[in-house]
Amino acid sequence: MTNTLNLIPEPVSVETGTGTFVMTNATPLVCGDGCQKAGAFAANVLQLKQDAGSNSGAVSLKLVAGSTTAEGYTLSVTPEAINIVASDEAGLFHGIQTLRQLLPAEHVAQRSADAEIPAVTINDYPKFSWRAVHLDVCRHFFDVTFVKKYIDLLAFHKMNIFHWHLTEDQGWRVEIDAYPKLTEVSAWRESTPIPENRTVQDGKPYGGFYTKDDIREVVAYADSLGITVLPEIELPGHTIAVLAAYPELGCVGEGYKVRTEWGIEDDVFCAGNDEVFVFLEKVFDEILELFPSEYIHIGGDECPKVRWEKCHKCQARMEEEELHDEEELQSWFIGKIGNYLHNKGRKMIGWDEILEGGLPEGAAVASWRGTEGGITAAKQGHEVVMCPVTHCYFDYYQSEDRENEPPAFYYEIPKEQQEQWGMTFVGLLPMKKVYEFDPLVGVPEEYHSFVVGGQSNLWSEYIPTSQQAEYQAYPRGAAIAETLWSPMPDSGRDFDAFIGRLSHHLKRLDALGVNYRFPKEHIDQ
Repeated sequence: MTNTLNLIPEPVSVETGTGTFVMTNATPLVCGDGCQKAGAFAANVLQLKQDAGSNSGAVSLKLVAGSTTAEGYTLSVTPEAINIVASDEAGLFHGIQTLRQLLPAEHVAQRSADAEIPAVTINDYPKFSWRAVHLDVCRHFFDVTFVKKYIDLLAFHKMNIFHWHLTEDQGWRVEIDAYPKLTEVSAWRESTPIPENRTVQDGKPYGGFYTKDDIREVVAYADSLGITVLPEIELPGHTIAVLAAYPELGCVGEGYKVRTEWGIEDDVFCAGNDEVFVFLEKVFDEILELFPSEYIHIGGDECPKVRWEKCHKCQARMEEEELHDEEELQSWFIGKIGNYLHNKGRKMIGWDEILEGGLPEGAAVASWRGTEGGITAAKQGHEVVMCPVTHCYFDYYQSEDRENEPPAFYYEIPKEQQEQWGMTFVGLLPMKKVYEFDPLVGVPEEYHSFVVGGQSNLWSEYIPTSQQAEYQAYPRGAAIAETLWSPMPDSGRDFDAFIGRLSHHLKRLDALGVNYRFPKEHIDQ
């Protein structure tokens, strides 16, 4: 039944009815108590006027406690009326997104004429509570207009978290009043590798940042769509852009500049310097004012220890805190920030390297280097977000035919090892592989409850434009949305059925102005 409606992600249950509902400019929108945000969104995309006095022939939104599970909804379309019922406003948003997909594709962005909607009853709810889309704005910067469009698309696919990667070695992207040099110095680099040849620099100064007003605009816009914005402030590594502006925060104390190459930098925050924690707490004081999200992402990945090993301050810290090695020093560092966030009523999440040396109490883990770190964290009783490179890295190539794809991440495998690996290079993620993603694979059943979901990650080293960001993100974004929302059938997911629905869904992406990659290997043009 669902194939005829071509819904993505596929709902839990669909019962088709008889006839259609005709939505016109005279169709009233009736919103019950507590539906203000969802009602405003529905009025905009459906081009309806709210009318509290009429239920006849209306589109009705209603909150009913206990009527659905969290984020779930019931959508009923008859020739006489449309009703969306949920137990929370998030469910109403998801029901409205499904209703948009029931419209003819040309009306998806905003209804512009009378539209027939097929009679149907849909009961639906998500498989996972954490369904995130990540965007790196540090290697390449994307303006507020694009960030809002990116959020539109994740909401359209029933994702619920926008993971905003705001700081890096190659650029700091958020205004902090206490430290103005973060935007005067840290937000700008001298040059950038050209995407076509990673060893060649373009010689052009590059940078940008979001003002606090920009941040507030994005957070408010996301909230108007039922989306949580998760900020990421990297520490203790990936921080040389900070050291370029405030060199006293590093172990060496001088000679830093914003990194102009990709990869990992040896210079990181000095773990033995108390001023580092003064700096970080002042930064987070301002970050917490801008972002109301329950979780704050602190990075924690790819932190070399070579400076700490030779730094007398770091070695003194290890002796003072009775730490056995630099791995435990990193755990102490992460734990100190975790305690700060806990005292502010927030929770910490970091990449799976925060497991090194011991995981701070209450921390959640985003497992990217495979799923092993996530499984370890779950066994220790920590919440886990699965986002392994094998299934979730959208900066990877989508086809082995690299000559006909824009530059993307890859690592060439030596010819003598290609047969062993079963591939010619690392950095290939076709859509079918994305669709096979299951955050629970390999996790013992007794720990399933700790796996709260998954996310796609879009790193921007080789993505200089918003057009290419869209190309890398979709339609793979539709595939991962289904794996995180829709229930897993006993027989496993049916990729061919998904492609059948996707062939129609691409028309919706056309209407939304998305520069997606056409999956020519699966759909004839």
